[in-house]
Amino acid sequence: MTVTIWVDDWQMQCCGEDFAPGGLVSWSLVEADPEDYADIVGEERAEGIDFHEEHHGREEREPTSLEVLSIAEVHCRYAAPPGSTEKVNCPVPGTAVVLPVDRATGWAKARPDVEFAGYLVTARRVTDPSEDA
Repeated sequence: MTVTIWVDDWQMQCCGEDFAPGGLVSWSLVEADPEDYADIVGEERAEGIDFHEEHHGREEREPTSLEVLSIAEVHCRYAAPPGSTEKVNCPVPGTAVVLPVDRATGWAKARPDVEFAGYLVTARRVTDPSEDA
């Protein structure tokens, strides 16, 4: 069974390890709420995100072993919401740029008018042979 996982840019930059398609990772996964990603990747893509990878959660979660199948960088524009008096920038809906890549390092080449937000990763759960006994 394949799953789609969101990996935040800042989590990778802080303490993530590089990964690539065909590689194995062991991640703490938290069930994703599509609403959290709709402005970044669009509603349709957000509906397909199953989990987000979490390094800094308060809850200890058992890591899940996964084989990475594909990786896409996600870039979007950020701006203050219309009518906002706060100086907080948020993702601007409809500005996502999704680019397939062959490695995730936490850093991305700068793109015009958009900022790197994170990765969409397609992966397959890997079972431990001892679990089959």
